[in-house]
Amino acid sequence: MSDHRSMPVPDGLEGDRLDAAIARMFGLSRTRAAELISAGEVTVDGAAAAKSDRVQAGSWLEVTLPPPPSAPVPRPEPVPGLKTVYEDADIIVVDKPVGVVAHPTVGWTGPSVLEGLLASGVRLTTSGAAERQGIVHRLDANTTGLMVLAKSEAAYSVLKRAFKERTVDKRYHTLVQGHPDPLRGTVDAPIDRHPSGDGRFAVVAGGRPSVTHYDTVEAFRAASLLEIKLETGRTHQIRVHMSALRHPCVGDRLYGADPTLAERLGVRRQWLHAVRLGFDHPTEGRPVEFESGYPEDLAEALDRLREE
Repeated sequence: MSDHRSMPVPDGLEGDRLDAAIARMFGLSRTRAAELISAGEVTVDGAAAAKSDRVQAGSWLEVTLPPPPSAPVPRPEPVPGLKTVYEDADIIVVDKPVGVVAHPTVGWTGPSVLEGLLASGVRLTTSGAAERQGIVHRLDANTTGLMVLAKSEAAYSVLKRAFKERTVDKRYHTLVQGHPDPLRGTVDAPIDRHPSGDGRFAVVAGGRPSVTHYDTVEAFRAASLLEIKLETGRTHQIRVHMSALRHPCVGDRLYGADPTLAERLGVRRQWLHAVRLGFDHPTEGRPVEFESGYPEDLAEALDRLREE
């Protein structure tokens, strides 16, 4: 079922191209916004308009949005390299390999942690959306390391609350370009979708509060190894905040990393790994902590830096 919207152009979009304005107002990509305009699904003050037309604040927009795509149904699918670190009746902690998402999403055809566990016979709680059963937090597809999933409904509700209330100790190591100044600090900057609508996130006024603590573990000639403690868990948070400091994660082309340095170190994705995860066990109450060593590609990059 399509979704018809009718509203004035906000003051903040005065002078923007129509496709850019539509993208920002409705959270679409510029390409998708342009397609809607070309299909005649957008009028400005009652008349058809071109995607390159400049909008004026207060002009009346009529937009017919397509129905959102339905979420994919998880199916058991083995995931090579997905390791179980710990498991009991309530939780399972895994070490996620590169190129694997947390759960199936629209447009993703690769492997997911959820489907890999289903293929291994692990029964997860069915609380929450069907395609996200047991998921209480996520890692990006190309970020490796520790994830906890809920197997019981009790564990699901307690862990969801723990992540929301920031009582989970999430530690990451990341290799960033250059040397942050100061060597230890906090980035407190709101994050939201990048205005371009191209899938990136960015520091945006009025975005969701986001706090990242960092500390330098080891400094090299062209890069620094940092330990990161997250207070919040926004999408791409570490990658966005490091880029905002002008020290992007090595290999993170999406957020401005130098491809030459990544190539020299043999890094083909962002150098970012979830090394530690600590929380109170959701049903037993005892503190638990898990650690993960660096995968081969990230360890090799560090070896190359130490030899320079």
